[in-house]
Amino acid sequence: MMIQINGMAHIILTVSDFSNAREFYGKLLPAMGMTPVCDTEKFFYCVGGRTAIGIEPCAPEYASERFVQARVGLHHLCLRARSREDVDRCAAMLHEVGATIVRGPLEGTWASGYYYVLFEDPDGIRLEVNYVPGAGVFAAGAAFNPNDGYTRRA
Repeated sequence: MMIQINGMAHIILTVSDFSNAREFYGKLLPAMGMTPVCDTEKFFYCVGGRTAIGIEPCAPEYASERFVQARVGLHHLCLRARSREDVDRCAAMLHEVGATIVRGPLEGTWASGYYYVLFEDPDGIRLEVNYVPGAGVFAAGAAFNPNDGYTRRA
């Protein structure tokens, strides 16, 4: 029996400085068309685009820590845009709010036409917004190479 998932329901990120992260995500998520449905002093949660993203404060003993991408757990979170222009608009908004942009917007090798911006939240948690035209990795002849991403088979 195969289970058919229908997208990602939600992700909750634990942050060290809730008020700083709340300010960041309070600008970012609504700009991406996500609607705040819960906004309390210890939880912020937005829904849109067939998913939801929430933030909550970490336990006090971890408040001095920052996200480390190479540790066990989350590597990064990638949200799919509907166009290259949406990726560009996201990058412009990130510049306006003073976000750390790691790279982009630029084309990548993960799929034909892959276009993205990679950035960090105040804790250094990496997020990406990308656009992939057409069938992307499901295009006829696409093959995954862990060193180079998705490429066309010869």
